[in-house]
Amino acid sequence: MIDWSAFLLVAVASLVVTAIVVSAYSFGLRLLAASGRAPLVEPASFTDAITVITPEQSKAAAKRQRKAAKKNPLSDGQKRLALWGAYVCFAIAGIAVLYGIYLIIPYFHH
Repeated sequence: MIDWSAFLLVAVASLVVTAIVVSAYSFGLRLLAASGRAPLVEPASFTDAITVITPEQSKAAAKRQRKAAKKNPLSDGQKRLALWGAYVCFAIAGIAVLYGIYLIIPYFHH
């Protein structure tokens, strides 16, 4: 017999934790951008891979990023606080993922 209440509990917990992990990571990226350290990923060249942006587009994006960092209205203390907040958000997301892996792998429960 299926225990539907336990099934529902697992389904709801999965949705809630997924929302927490995604939100923490999203807020971390937002705070990272607010601190003036927006992540800029250079295009990689792989055989038979799709290049998302050209090197010229990458240089233009880097220029826009530097220009936006100069216009940032936050003080240095606020930028530092936003950077630490980003690190905390990334840590929360990472810890939640590691705890999920811990729960999934039975070897750790002995």
